Amino acid sequence: MKAPPSAGPVIDGPLLKGYADKIRATGKIDPTLYEKYNVKRGLRNADGTGVLVGLTNIGSVHGYVISESEKVSVQGQLFYRGINVNDLVKGFQEEHRFGFEECAYLLLFGDLPSAAELKTWNELFDSYRRLPDGFKEGAIIRSPGKDLMNSIARAVLMAYTYDPDPDRLDLESTLRQSIELIARFPILAAYAYQAKAHYHMGQSLMMRYPEAGKSTAENFLMLMREDGQFSSLEAELLDLCLVLHAEHGGGNNSAFTTHVVTSSFTDTYAAITAAVLSLKGPRHGGANLRVMEQMREIKEHVEHWDDEGEVADYLDKILNKKAGDGTGLIYGLGHAVYTLSDPRTTMLREKARDLAKAKGRDEELGLYELIERIGPAIFNKNRPKPRDLCANVDFYSGFVYDMLNIPVDLYTPIFAIGRVVGWCAHRIEELLNGGPIIRPAYKAIFEQRPYRPLEERE
Repeated sequence: MKAPPSAGPVIDGPLLKGYADKIRATGKIDPTLYEKYNVKRGLRNADGTGVLVGLTNIGSVHGYVISESEKVSVQGQLFYRGINVNDLVKGFQEEHRFGFEECAYLLLFGDLPSAAELKTWNELFDSYRRLPDGFKEGAIIRSPGKDLMNSIARAVLMAYTYDPDPDRLDLESTLRQSIELIARFPILAAYAYQAKAHYHMGQSLMMRYPEAGKSTAENFLMLMREDGQFSSLEAELLDLCLVLHAEHGGGNNSAFTTHVVTSSFTDTYAAITAAVLSLKGPRHGGANLRVMEQMREIKEHVEHWDDEGEVADYLDKILNKKAGDGTGLIYGLGHAVYTLSDPRTTMLREKARDLAKAKGRDEELGLYELIERIGPAIFNKNRPKPRDLCANVDFYSGFVYDMLNIPVDLYTPIFAIGRVVGWCAHRIEELLNGGPIIRPAYKAIFEQRPYRPLEERE
């Protein structure tokens, strides 16, 4: 049989490098032009504050005030539908209840549920947790991924094909889709991990069904553990993590992505998939993985974790790019909005102390607390313009997940399990208020030039 003709050149190393060199020569923009044309890079003003591009009635992040045109740092606060998250958490924890489900109700509907409404809401979650027949096999098991965020994104897109009317944009349909996704995200994440563990890591395939009457946090821990067992303290701490990750204003990257994609009037599954893939990035939801890697290095090179001088010396090496990954950053310190404190960090740290004591990891937690205390001053040492710096929620969340024996692969998916609530609330808000398609301006800086016929090109 005659061999088929060659398909032409293959994109090998030299050819690919040549193409890349062409892009480098033509694609780089002079950094001074951004200032010349007053470009708000990253949709940020010159002082680091965000450019106002929308209004929201869902969540609010407060970390500074503008006084006489100056940015003034204040203690951080986070509000869900006008309620301070500190008060929300204090309320359900003092009443010995899990809070994520009522937090989802609050963010979607704008008010806290009554006892009867919460009972109905929890029963609704129970009815939606189990995946449709064939979904687990078709969307997860037959195509196990190495990256769980990609696996979740693919499963969300697959959910489109199981929806009898997926493109409807009316409020009732969008709300139904949102509730289904919120209920099923922990199941998708757990099953995606079990598929990866089996097909890529050689472990036994273990996929339980979620159980009615259990909270989101309880179901997730049950699905992840071989014996299905967990302590009440473990479930309470994971529940807190989900509440603290549920929403963070319309300006965070994945929520804004939801607004942008929704404004094109695409379907719910496409919009939430885009948000998942935004969260995947190490500058967003993947940040706690960088914290964990850096903390692992610090623990290896610092002999006495409670020695402030020894820890400070190593942090100084990291900042001067003599240690760490060469970026000169202490991961987990600093935030785009919070300045003096991140309220999520405070709540997570306090609850983590109980679990650290129960797990015998007090010394390790002490190292985190020491770095949180001395890190900002070391960062600002010898800097001409010191800045207010605080530990953000990513600084402790990875340590908490580690104490819960949750695999590293699931750290960012857990963020998504909580944040899908905020994404759905923002999608509904965007559709309900009917704004134009989001289209900011980009200024072209090239000069016009004539077209050259092929024979005239070198």
